[in-house]
Parts: sequence; structure tokens; C-alpha cells
Amino acid sequence: MSLYGLKGRNFYFVNKMPISKDKKKEIIQDVSNILGSSKAIVFFNFKGFSVKNTTEMRRELRKADVGYLVAKKTLAKRAFDAAKITGDMPAMFGETAFAYSADLIAPAREVYNFQKKFKDNLSIVGGIFDGKYMSKEEMIAIASIPSQQTLYAQFVNIINSPIQGLVMSLDAIAKKKTS
Repeated sequence: MSLYGLKGRNFYFVNKMPISKDKKKEIIQDVSNILGSSKAIVFFNFKGFSVKNTTEMRRELRKADVGYLVAKKTLAKRAFDAAKITGDMPAMFGETAFAYSADLIAPAREVYNFQKKFKDNLSIVGGIFDGKYMSKEEMIAIASIPSQQTLYAQFVNIINSPIQGLVMSLDAIAKKKTS
């Protein structure tokens, strides 16, 4: 069954064809492969997200080595159930997409950045982190963890700080003795 309609002055086409059993098996297999190769998966809703914004998001996710998949929730749930993930699966509603990566933090951080930019159109609903279901709040907390390079810089700064303080103290003592 196909539906035709007018939207403003633009003509659009919506195809409502059922998915074949082979295609369903293929989708379940794709989700299973993603589960096997990813350490983190973020579930997020997108509603009213334009093609331009979706393309921009995909491009940014690709730069961060994060994959993007939109699949039927029922088919994805079958793959998740087969994977025996611990915890309670977050409720997925509406139009749901998945961002995934071998990096534990990158998917949550990248999707969260877009959530801040597109508050009305995109929201994290949960995810999978290292083989365990996580709630929306837990995924947002994970998203706030700085990148590995930032953590390295902070660590070096922490190590450098006492040494720098010692050097400044010794310099002040030396100046005091010479005056």
C-alpha cells in the first residue's frame, strides 16, 4: 500500500510496504554484529529531525568513529534479547536510532553534543555500556566524561602542579637571600 499526499506545495511519497522475513533476518543479524563489535551503544529518539541535520550528525559521528543505525525497535529488541545483556532494557518509544562504537564513551558524548544542539528533536533514552543496559541518566553521565586526550592533559597538569609550586618557592627563597 502506498500513500500519496501534498505537504504545502511539495509532493511527497510514503511507502508502507511490509518487510520480508529475509530482510528482517538481515536487520537482526546486522544488529547482532553491531552488538558483537561494539562496547557502547546509545539509544536515542529523533523526531522532526531534518535531512540536513541528520546528514550533519552522521558526518560528525563518522569523524568520531561512531556508527549510526535506524532499525525497527522490535527487530533490534530480538537481537538484544539474544545477546543476553544484563540489566533492564530502557523503554524505547517513537523513532529510535542507535549510535555505536568500540570506544566506550564516544557514542554517548557525540549524541549528547547533538542533543544539546537540537533539544526539541533529539534525546537520549538509554543504551548499552560494556554489556549492561544503562538508563538515560547513566548515559548522560557517561557522555560528560572528557575525552582520553583531555584526561591525559589534566593528568599531566596535576603531576606538573606540585613540581611547579616547588620551583616557584625555591625561586622566591633564592631571590629573598640575594636581596
